[in-house]
Amino acid sequence: MNKKDQDHFKAILMQIRKELSDQINQVNEDEINSTIKDASGDHSAYSYHMADQGTDNMEREKTYFYVQRDNHTMQDIIEALERIEAGTFGLCIECGEKINRERLEAVPYAMLCVQCKSALENASRNNLFATGEPF
Repeated sequence: MNKKDQDHFKAILMQIRKELSDQINQVNEDEINSTIKDASGDHSAYSYHMADQGTDNMEREKTYFYVQRDNHTMQDIIEALERIEAGTFGLCIECGEKINRERLEAVPYAMLCVQCKSALENASRNNLFATGEPF
């Protein structure tokens, strides 16, 4: 990959990293500064319905899931930036072949080419079927 392409993808990765960081910081700030009562919008001294508490807990768990996903993506971005510095960006970490540009434009922190990613997903899917675990 030439220097111009590396700079292009580095700029994209840096922008995504900034956006994710801002989102994570906002969620953390919101969670730190709010109580369960604040989150529900309840300002009375009386307890509120159990169903409302369940909904609030579900929303909180969903928020934590999204933050966890964003943190995972952030780690992938950091690793992609390290690969740019090392000169290995754009190469599949499994087979060593070039990752096509269309894939990198769609997922700039991709580590695997389409073939290796498909093989990994198929293996995971087959593992689920073999264990008998429900989806």
